[in-house]
Amino acid sequence: MLPALLALCIGSAFQAIGTWTIDLGPASLTVFPMVWALLVGGVVSSQRRWPMPVRMQNVADAVMGVGILLLVSRIAFTIGPNLEILLEAGPALLLQEIGHLGGTIAIALPVAVALRMGRATVGATFSIDRESSFAIVGDRYGTNSDEYRGVLTMYVFGTLFGALIVTFLASLISSFGIFDPLALAMGAGVGSGSMMAAGAAAIAAAHPEVSDQVLALAATSNLITAILGTYVGVWIALPLADRVYRKLSRTSTKPEPSEPTKSRDDMTIAEPGCVTDDSTPAAAVPLYLSVPFVVGIGIVTASIAAGEFTTRILWGFVIIVALTITATGLEALSRGKIPTIIWASLLGTYLSSPWSPVAGLLNDAVGSIDFLSLCAVVLTFAGLALGKSLPALRAIGWKILPVGLSAILASFVLSTLIAEFTLGRWG
Repeated sequence: MLPALLALCIGSAFQAIGTWTIDLGPASLTVFPMVWALLVGGVVSSQRRWPMPVRMQNVADAVMGVGILLLVSRIAFTIGPNLEILLEAGPALLLQEIGHLGGTIAIALPVAVALRMGRATVGATFSIDRESSFAIVGDRYGTNSDEYRGVLTMYVFGTLFGALIVTFLASLISSFGIFDPLALAMGAGVGSGSMMAAGAAAIAAAHPEVSDQVLALAATSNLITAILGTYVGVWIALPLADRVYRKLSRTSTKPEPSEPTKSRDDMTIAEPGCVTDDSTPAAAVPLYLSVPFVVGIGIVTASIAAGEFTTRILWGFVIIVALTITATGLEALSRGKIPTIIWASLLGTYLSSPWSPVAGLLNDAVGSIDFLSLCAVVLTFAGLALGKSLPALRAIGWKILPVGLSAILASFVLSTLIAEFTLGRWG
């Protein structure tokens, strides 16, 4: 299959190249393999010299949907071992998600509506998009939807410019001396890992007397945001963003979520409610084909990241595949009321938690799969499916700049304000 072969070549090549750090004077830009894989996949699917058939792009899109489910299962195994941190964390850390919601939905979403970004507004502004955002929006609206294109655009913006924006903000606000540096550290933790690292480094440089505490609190805040992000995104942030968007744009029509359909005979994943820009129906790829494609490429990229192939990586993929299939079955039993990503997250969290009798064995195997290497696989397929969405992405264009900037800036400032208040009230 052409998309799988291209994904193998692109994903493994950039995984082998590794992370690039670009020195920009007062700050630096770190570009991970998954970003290059997304961009190069997009170039391959959109170039005109040897055009990639739309049917193949639809196949890549369908396979990506399976990859996203496996990615969520992998994420779940990072939540369980860290549950005790949530129990030990004070209100100052747990309330950070409020600042995140305020920055994205209360500030960035109205900006996007004013700029007429359309339904892409919902995907771009319900969260400062992490990897799990692809799964949350893709599961609810489908990967051919405008909402999903909003996630993709915001993700690229945040990846390329987020660390630089947070570095500048952290340095500037630290120089004012208004906020406790520990509150600033907590505010820096609401974004991606690269945003957190950049912001914490700037704050620590401005306040060397508490540099260790700054780094620890920023990392803890980031971890808690990552742990809570999936649940808040599914049950609070995305529905709230959809409702606020419809109210602000005065639209009364609520789009029906495009949920994957599962055939009892061949268990296929498809999105019959979605069509591409040229009205070509989305592809249906049987699980017995799509899962081996994703797993095979994932094993290659994970082995490259680890520097060697081990049987632990193989068993790790066996575990997350089993978890994903179980979660898919449970979604069917619940008649779609509880989506697959929630089942996978809940099951994976328990199985990897200190209360699970098999946590040690499972965490050792699944932990051998480098998380970013699996992200590279998923985003490679996203890039290969990008060509058919170019007209819609061009419609967003420059608008993502003020929207992304307002989302990151407002999330950082509001989370810092909340942390400043809670530190003063609860110490």
